[in-house]
Amino acid sequence: MTRNSAVSRMDELPIRDELRGKSPYGAPQLDVPVRLNTNENPYPLPEPLVRRIAERVTEAARQLNRYPDRDAVELRTELARYLTHTAGHEVNKDQVWAANGSNEVIQQLLQTFAGPGRTALGFEPSYSMHGLISRGTGTGWLSGPRNDDFTIDVEAARAAIAEHRPHVVFICSPNNPTGTAVEAETVLALYEAAQAARADAAGALVVVDEAYGEFSHRPSLLPLIAGRPNLVVSRTMSKAFGAAGLRLGYLAADPAVVDAVQLVRLPYHLSSVTQATALAALEHTDTLLKYVEQLKTERDRLVSELRAAGCRVVDSDANFVQFGLFEDSHATWQAILDHGVLVRDNGVPGWLRVTAGTPAENDAFLDAVRAVLKESKR
Repeated sequence: MTRNSAVSRMDELPIRDELRGKSPYGAPQLDVPVRLNTNENPYPLPEPLVRRIAERVTEAARQLNRYPDRDAVELRTELARYLTHTAGHEVNKDQVWAANGSNEVIQQLLQTFAGPGRTALGFEPSYSMHGLISRGTGTGWLSGPRNDDFTIDVEAARAAIAEHRPHVVFICSPNNPTGTAVEAETVLALYEAAQAARADAAGALVVVDEAYGEFSHRPSLLPLIAGRPNLVVSRTMSKAFGAAGLRLGYLAADPAVVDAVQLVRLPYHLSSVTQATALAALEHTDTLLKYVEQLKTERDRLVSELRAAGCRVVDSDANFVQFGLFEDSHATWQAILDHGVLVRDNGVPGWLRVTAGTPAENDAFLDAVRAVLKESKR
């Protein structure tokens, strides 16, 4: 059975109405020399860390006949230590929760605070999984406004929150796919609006998605959780830690939020192997963050050289860059691909997104863009 026939057959199944006609999340994985389309960290884990992972996993393997630590206490303790050290705000393990990627963190939050009869609001274009997971949990999805420069229109956002009274509000900073960071003042304004809109129901949950936080020019928004029981900051080890294959995400919030998500978590959701691998990675934080600094330098180089080549570029605080403007962005995507470089066309009209890679990968990408632009002027 082909993929197309499987999709056709799916439409005949008794699936939920809000899922009918939708497509699954995914980016094309093509066999080309340079792949810069999925915001991965291009640097393999250093050998000392690989060896430490092997040691910790070996230790865990000796007890695989037993269930893992259901509450991941050691891992949450180390994640709290990492956040306290790097994000400028002290947290403890009771304020931290971990799951299989930040997507599962988002799913658990929506299962707990949203669901059927409730709504979530985000500001698009943004991370598409916020809407997809909302629909997957039976949550109504609302799209809030952005300005032409992809920043959040605060007054329009306040009005949308007051009108729709969402149960959950997503703020992505740095935002995917645009790379734009959100000012702390904006987060505070929307948090207050969300609480006021649902003051009769203990307020609304506001989730700041900081998946790319380590790459930002600006400090983390984590300190804002102090005194705000309905504010959550989510993170991942996929990007800065170069551990996309690990699938480890986490959140920081008031301890009551951590207690609440445990009402919906699956028993023993984090395997012993996952916990052991994450703990090994956290032992090598200083080394891994040096790679982040290299990628920030390369990201800034991409911004500068794309602008010099004649592209419009959105200021980026992430490990990727949104660039344009193209009359036909998909045709430009294909032309760059024809030069052996895969970037992301994620549906923002006129724009494409490229992940910051190694210097050699970025050189290949820039050469491809220059060639495509030159060909387009003939």
